[in-house]
Amino acid sequence: MAEEQKKVAPQAEETKVEESAQGNKETNQRAPRNRGDKKFAPKGNRRNPRAPRREEKIYEERVVAINRVSKTVKGGRRLRFAVLMVIGDGKGNFGFGTGKAGEVPEAIKKALAAAKNNMYHISLVKGATIPHDVMGEFGASKVYLKPAAEGTGIIAGGPVRAVLELAGVRNIYSKVYGSRTPINCIRATVDGLTSTKTFAQVQALRK
Repeated sequence: MAEEQKKVAPQAEETKVEESAQGNKETNQRAPRNRGDKKFAPKGNRRNPRAPRREEKIYEERVVAINRVSKTVKGGRRLRFAVLMVIGDGKGNFGFGTGKAGEVPEAIKKALAAAKNNMYHISLVKGATIPHDVMGEFGASKVYLKPAAEGTGIIAGGPVRAVLELAGVRNIYSKVYGSRTPINCIRATVDGLTSTKTFAQVQALRK
């Protein structure tokens, strides 16, 4: 009988240890998080009033060309970067600008600011194309633009394509004559687009 009591006693002690461990676990468990409790608020809900707000991008940005420019000074050569950028919202509003700085990111910022200050607007007709064919000129560059049927796409390349896509044109033919310098091609394209007139504008001029 004594041996049986000795055998039972360790089992009872083990059950007591398990119960005490479970009790400790229950006491160690954290209380459920309250949404109003700032201490346990998730990181995503914390708002930092000093943090800068992210501005929504109204215009799509595209870098057309990056040129490395060197200037020889007394101490040696001074390298800088010139960036040509086009922006647009795809709804008839577009612009272009250039920027120059010692680093590419800084030059892109300058070009973006210049493009926002140099905006244009064109009126598109049915099929997301221009109303009529036109020839744009700037310097030694000439760009011919011709409306196309829906489904044709943008038949253009290089800087001309960048301007047309960001301006919202979806169907058009184009051809570049003369100089193919990117900045001159863009300016000739802008000259052609801004000289287009819709049927209503022509009627208003005739009255």
